[in-house]
Amino acid sequence: MAMRQTPLTCSGHTRPVVDLAFSGITPYGYFLISACKDGKPMLRQGDTGDWIGTFLGHKGAVWGATLNKEATKAATAAADFTAKVWDAVSGDEVLTLAHKHIVKSVNFTQDSSCLLTGGNDKTIRIYDINKPEAEPQEITGHTSAIKKALWCNNDTQILSAADDKTVRLWDRTSTAVVKQLSFDMSVSSMEYIPDGEVLVITYGKTIAFYNALSLDLIKTVDAPASIHSASLHPDKDFFVAGGDDFKLYKYDYSTKEELESYKGHFGPVHCVRFSPDGELYASGSEDGTLRLWQTEVGKTYGLWKCVLPEEENCEGRKFEETI
Repeated sequence: MAMRQTPLTCSGHTRPVVDLAFSGITPYGYFLISACKDGKPMLRQGDTGDWIGTFLGHKGAVWGATLNKEATKAATAAADFTAKVWDAVSGDEVLTLAHKHIVKSVNFTQDSSCLLTGGNDKTIRIYDINKPEAEPQEITGHTSAIKKALWCNNDTQILSAADDKTVRLWDRTSTAVVKQLSFDMSVSSMEYIPDGEVLVITYGKTIAFYNALSLDLIKTVDAPASIHSASLHPDKDFFVAGGDDFKLYKYDYSTKEELESYKGHFGPVHCVRFSPDGELYASGSEDGTLRLWQTEVGKTYGLWKCVLPEEENCEGRKFEETI
């Protein structure tokens, strides 16, 4: 008997969920933040999806959200022309960083001292969180709105993806472009894996993997539908992707074979990310929900209880049905 994937559904948002991010593994477990067009980013326990709190203060859709590794700080990017930094333990707003247009992306350095932002004014900014009154360092060159800007190479370089159909690698100190990739359509998402320096990019129906330092292509995989987001498993065994057809696809990274596909959402999937321990992946959708999916179906983990085929009528089966 094949085990059935039973995703955990996290409700609470009232509009499409457009971005999500996990913290690292902390002494208290790991955490998940979601960005939503309802303007109310939410923090959850990562392995169960249990709601911890909502960050209140934005006056428009929130397009990007992130946590630092320790899950002590959160940052959000919004349509109210601000990025905000929050205390992720108390929920209090720490900083509001005014921008000239909609902000789409936020990313902390590993030591949480600087915040990288990008958005519709085509400019990458680096804020020193400890000196909020100081002017940010600005990096220009993109000719359209920036979708994502990420630290890479131990925070010495920056990767950015924009609607000008390019992905650029910048030097933090000189602010010069080191390398550039051009595509025939806009890049829909970008994930950076520091371990092994892998860059995951999606555009159209394609999921592409690059070396993050050289921007040399490693491999591409074409999915059955237009893909909005993809994530590589921490051990690089699998990757998952989601997009227009409401489904989550899981692939073998080395053979590129499609292993599974699951439909649980009732709208396009906008974002998907593996947890830091690789045991689950989270997806966010147009339907306003987040869903948590097991990497290894049937394993006892978090709220999932292992069900053996011969125990068809045991508590576990009933529990699985009622999630």
